Amino acid sequence: MSPATAVALCALAWAVFLGAHLALNGRWWPWLAVSLLPPPLFAAAPLALLAAAAAAGSVPGAALAAGCLLAGWRESGVNWRALQRSSAPGVRPEGVRVVSWNTQHWNQGREPDRFYAFLHTVPADVYLLQEYLNGFEGGEVWDIDDEERLRDEFPGHHLSVDNNSVTLSRFPPAGPPVPVGACSLRVDLRTPDGVLSTYNVHIPVQLTVMNPLSRAFFRDMRRRHEARRREYDALVADLLANPHPFLVSGDFNTSAAIGDIRRMPRSARDAIGANRSLFPASWHARWKLRLWRIDWVFTSTGVRVERYAFRDPGGLSDHLAQDVTITTTDIEEMNG
Repeated sequence: MSPATAVALCALAWAVFLGAHLALNGRWWPWLAVSLLPPPLFAAAPLALLAAAAAAGSVPGAALAAGCLLAGWRESGVNWRALQRSSAPGVRPEGVRVVSWNTQHWNQGREPDRFYAFLHTVPADVYLLQEYLNGFEGGEVWDIDDEERLRDEFPGHHLSVDNNSVTLSRFPPAGPPVPVGACSLRVDLRTPDGVLSTYNVHIPVQLTVMNPLSRAFFRDMRRRHEARRREYDALVADLLANPHPFLVSGDFNTSAAIGDIRRMPRSARDAIGANRSLFPASWHARWKLRLWRIDWVFTSTGVRVERYAFRDPGGLSDHLAQDVTITTTDIEEMNG
């Protein structure tokens, strides 16, 4: 077999795999395990095949590799819009600053003073904090009550707590907090420009670490797939019925390579274009090599993302904090 033929066959095999991935990802529960592949692979594999095809002189291999690169680009997590930088580094635009962070079981096992000190290093108008709970030992989750400390630390903020989520806002709520599904929290805020809906999101993880050859592994994966679907369905239904402009942020436990993220409605626009990183990563915060993004920010029409960055929590969580500045000049008109 000639090198050109070998490259063409490898490119064909990748094209078949990519086709199956795009067709089954987010739709068939066993594919959830396959979707955990590193997102960069969906750019690296076709690029390597392109280089091999050029070296071997394989025109069919090059054509297949180029097609796979284009078809799988969204799966790669590459932020091409980072190349279109418009604002100078270090310049913080005016607007509403939102900090969203999965706290990894709040301050469990850590010094509370360090925990709150970090939050004060990112002074925000709105905080969307996930995993307001302790536990998971033996499968148990323990509710906590840190509201007194929260009110003491953030006296100028309004506090909303539900679904193991905390929303702190300088803007008063326009109504009671609304639990969305079992893991997210909607809070409508009265900003100077009108009502803005914030969604504090935490989608369940996909897998439990156990023997992947056991029946229990597959039962657990299917159960988690259904739980994730219910949470996405509840979130999407609320977004579609919401007349207000919105900002959705939190830990989706979903990389760019996981098809579940495609469940988000067209009205929810990914804010990553305001980030300056070509390959933005929010996890794993405790490792020197950050892997990929599983924390997201989405906004609706009328909400413009001016700046989007990730902040290192200094070992307090395995998630980086999302730091977003938005402007809301069109909200009042949208609210009628």
